[in-house]
Amino acid sequence: MADPLRVELGCVVGAHALAGEVRVRWFGDGPDNLLGSPFLFLGQSRDDPSARRYAVLGGGSGRGGEVRLSLEGVVDRTAAESLRGSLVLLDSADLEPLGEDEFYWHELVGCTVETEAHEQLGTVREIWHTGSHDVLVVIGERGQVLVPTVREIMKRVDRAEGRIVIDPIPGLLEGSD
Repeated sequence: MADPLRVELGCVVGAHALAGEVRVRWFGDGPDNLLGSPFLFLGQSRDDPSARRYAVLGGGSGRGGEVRLSLEGVVDRTAAESLRGSLVLLDSADLEPLGEDEFYWHELVGCTVETEAHEQLGTVREIWHTGSHDVLVVIGERGQVLVPTVREIMKRVDRAEGRIVIDPIPGLLEGSD
């Protein structure tokens, strides 16, 4: 699957203290890319042409599911608060490389989804970030099917073929006919 130009790593949820640090709720499995990148973009969407590039001056852990970042040019609490709601983006080419059996969530968008019994369910259109686990939004002949991204359901992800194989738990596909 083709990578999007930029990937959503998190969202600015507020300011931390008075010196301009922003609190970022991270998406996905962890904050490594947020804390390891020398720069990030802040914008309203992945393809926001007015997304602004910020050098990352420092960072650290924050509240559960959050990190604190110090960004060049954001010097006080007011400036940090003005960024609330912005998506934190990074060019997909700048993400940390992953192992053979690992993948980033953005790589799943556009993949076809089928059951282990070879029933075609459709294509992943987006991923919803929820409190407990993320959910693949699959659109196909059944309409919209929501597939939790848990190991018990997602059995295989083949990035090269753009294919995800699932073992649907009882009730997952009911009501989507």
